[in-house]
Amino acid sequence: MAQSAERLVGRDADLETLTSLVGLVGPDGSARPGGGRHVLLAGDAGVGKTRILRELRGRAAADGRQALVGHCLDFGDSAEAYLPFTEILDSITTALPDVVAQVADVHPGLLRMAPVARALGGADTAVQEALDRGNLFAAIHALLEHAAEKAPVLVVVEDTHWADQSTRDLLTFLFTRPFDGPVTIVASYRADDLHRRHPLRRQLAEWSRLPSVERFHLGRLSDDDVRVLVAELAGDPDAGIDVESVVRRADGNAFFVEELVQAAGADELPWDLADLLLIRLEQLDATAREVVDTASAAGRDVSDELLEAVAGLDRPTLDAGLRQAIERAILVPREDGYYVFRHALLGEAVYDDLLPGERVRLHQRYVQALSGDLATGSAAGLARHARLAGDHETALRAGIAAGDEAAAAGGPDEASQHYQQAIAQLAGRAGSGQDTQRLVDLVVKASDAMVAAGHADRAGKLAREQRESLPADAPGLWRAQLMTVEIETSFAYVNDVSVRALADAAVAELPEDAPPLVRARLLAAYARALMIYRRYDDAERAGREALALAEELGRTGLAAEVAATLAGSWGRPPQDWIEPLREAVARAAKVGALHPELRARIQLGFALDAADRLDEAGENYRCAFELGVKRGVPWAPYAFDARIAWLDHLHITGRWDEALALTDAYGIPSALWPWLESKRLMIEQARGADVGAEARRLRPSWKQEVATASESAPVEIRAAAARGDIDGAIEAYDAGVTALTVGWGKWFGVRARLSAIAVGAIAGAIPALPVGERPDVMAEVDRIIGQGTRPAGSKQPWGLEGQAWSARLRAEGLRAHWLAGVSVPEQDDLIEAWRETVAAFEAFPHVHELAWSRVRLAEVLRAGGDTAGARELADQARAAAKLLGAQPLLDHLLTLGTTPQRSAAGPSSQLTAREAEILALVAAGRSNGEIGKQLFISTKTVSVHVSNILAKLGASGRTEAAAIGRRRGLVD
Repeated sequence: MAQSAERLVGRDADLETLTSLVGLVGPDGSARPGGGRHVLLAGDAGVGKTRILRELRGRAAADGRQALVGHCLDFGDSAEAYLPFTEILDSITTALPDVVAQVADVHPGLLRMAPVARALGGADTAVQEALDRGNLFAAIHALLEHAAEKAPVLVVVEDTHWADQSTRDLLTFLFTRPFDGPVTIVASYRADDLHRRHPLRRQLAEWSRLPSVERFHLGRLSDDDVRVLVAELAGDPDAGIDVESVVRRADGNAFFVEELVQAAGADELPWDLADLLLIRLEQLDATAREVVDTASAAGRDVSDELLEAVAGLDRPTLDAGLRQAIERAILVPREDGYYVFRHALLGEAVYDDLLPGERVRLHQRYVQALSGDLATGSAAGLARHARLAGDHETALRAGIAAGDEAAAAGGPDEASQHYQQAIAQLAGRAGSGQDTQRLVDLVVKASDAMVAAGHADRAGKLAREQRESLPADAPGLWRAQLMTVEIETSFAYVNDVSVRALADAAVAELPEDAPPLVRARLLAAYARALMIYRRYDDAERAGREALALAEELGRTGLAAEVAATLAGSWGRPPQDWIEPLREAVARAAKVGALHPELRARIQLGFALDAADRLDEAGENYRCAFELGVKRGVPWAPYAFDARIAWLDHLHITGRWDEALALTDAYGIPSALWPWLESKRLMIEQARGADVGAEARRLRPSWKQEVATASESAPVEIRAAAARGDIDGAIEAYDAGVTALTVGWGKWFGVRARLSAIAVGAIAGAIPALPVGERPDVMAEVDRIIGQGTRPAGSKQPWGLEGQAWSARLRAEGLRAHWLAGVSVPEQDDLIEAWRETVAAFEAFPHVHELAWSRVRLAEVLRAGGDTAGARELADQARAAAKLLGAQPLLDHLLTLGTTPQRSAAGPSSQLTAREAEILALVAAGRSNGEIGKQLFISTKTVSVHVSNILAKLGASGRTEAAAIGRRRGLVD
């Protein structure tokens, strides 16, 4: 009886679709339309994903393509970083060694992934910079590009439902970075394995949104196809197989069909698939069953060398057992000397059928074999076997080695996972002082990995918890090490840590004979903290010592980090930072220290901003943002900061569509999303969307990232004022100020802007207030003005942005008093204040705020009779509003009455737009003087309009006019 079908049954249409998607030519030699896309191949376990991919690879080879295959394995919590790409790199190394050497010359990190470098005990754990995986991602991309120069490349990654986090991140990088050459990736996964919290679910949703990626689901076979497949498998039509029973029981699953046909001679077939698979094992003799059992404990595949060492059989006996397992289609030999179960489900069934004691003993034998002189296996594999064997000491030692191995290969997620398991083991036993020192070192390693993986908050909390659990008489060195991690991570996320006090305490705890690297890291963090608190001389001294130690130790990344701190000394004028920071950027780039380079670029952008070189600053932010994306770390602290800064530049310069595109970011960590969301809401509100409630929902995130308040609080303020809720606007302002004061200190940089926005929003709502309530509101306005006005004698220079918002605050304050009729300013003072504001926003070219400032000046000029000047300003504002799509601004310009409008045909009794506006205010009980102040027109002009309204409506007075207006629907 045949064990598997030679012909692919029931998949012709699926294969044609898949072939077309990846851009292969058809059997007739014609090119497929719409090809060259990456494909996510989904399907239930056993449905035939591997079989159709094997056929696809065959077609690729016939088409002259290179087909590279990598497999993900179910290692559970002993994940090995980049496992499928290690296999792919091995294939390219064998076929194209010159290409690998060429890429490795430019990207040395590539060699960290090579199988020989990752063999058990082969990882170089000395270089913590290896945790920067940006170079590794770029290396894999470059490798595939160079390989594609030889021939088009088809990359197949199977079973991504078992993929480690680093592999998933690398796939994201490859999917989002276009290839110049013909490179196509197909990733398969079990759709039925993706439970709600499966880590692949979110990334599948992200990948599916990319224009370069197509999702394709491989369905079950039809009943007719199952009948054909049964005939193919049985071979002999007289085999006595109940075909219809197979059709009914298999439910279109190809693997299930094969097993049912194979077991057709059994007396009674079970309905459960696992039990059905075990029928195949009953056909093996004792030796073959022992071989298969031994292989199942290894996982999906096992090398010949390791299997021989663990099985304990002489070579002829082992070969006989292997031959029988292969003939029965349980194991399949690979060209690289490994044996793999024909289907993962089969291996799982074999392992699950073992008795608990059998499993433990098998894992013990694997530990013994892998702890010997074998050149196969990995630390992660040894850790897994030791843990399942109950060998805690070996599991601890191998787990640490696995973390070092993952770190050296640029897999921070997997490294932190292994380290945390080891920490849990050490913390759970009453250890010696040596164990505690080992634990402290592990916490530092785990924290480095967490930070590299984008989880600085978790790293800081881990270090703090371990420090607080140290005994009272613990050596100062341990406390200093853990405090260093807390300080470093505090720079990356908002928390309640007093960095200044912690830094001083850490330096006090550090012994004179501390290891040089520990001293260098602490002094580097200390220097940065001192810069923040303006202790510039102390910061320089600490930084210089840290830099010397880092250079002496060959820690190029740490040296670049310290250089960035020293270059951005806040004790000098901003223009004096620029050249030192350019040198710091170049230094970090030269040694491939990505995060110090990003940080130096961000600081350079800030310096350029402070020096009023805004276009240069924007270009610098763009370069930093694109560098983070290119290197596969778009959400790393400084890469994300660059995205925010570049988004702000686009917003200020009026490129709103580009700015909004940056807010639609897939894969963003949940902790960062609110900040980006607040930027989106700000632009959407300016275009007319009612997003006040959405902004309010961001308040809980202010504690995690206080910068969110600087954008979402203004959105709340404007939304509240727009609905006439002045109390709500004031409450939103106060809440924002409180949050920002806690996070940034008493005088934070955006205080003038927040106050100007609040005063302007409240001013717009004042005319609708009863006269008696206005003094109390103006008292609040004056308080806000006082809080936003820069203290006299401030030493820091005020940049263009600060000057613009300070001018705006003064002008909005005068406008509020004008509209309220409380301490009314002279019109000349009001005009002058708004002229200064317009000039300030012309210097600081915020397109939207400049347009609004021009509108306010136009209103004042019109009230004073300068209609020509008002019209010119309004026309300039209208042009900007149309460019931005700022509908509220356009609507306001219509009420201003300076828009040229087509004459309306109709009876003379029809009210003009201005008359309808004045009628609404009359109905609200406003006097002519109040209406004039609100609309910035003279009282005499209002009186003329009111007379016209009474005549057109045939009303004898204001009350009757209001009633007629309501009756006719002219007034709400």
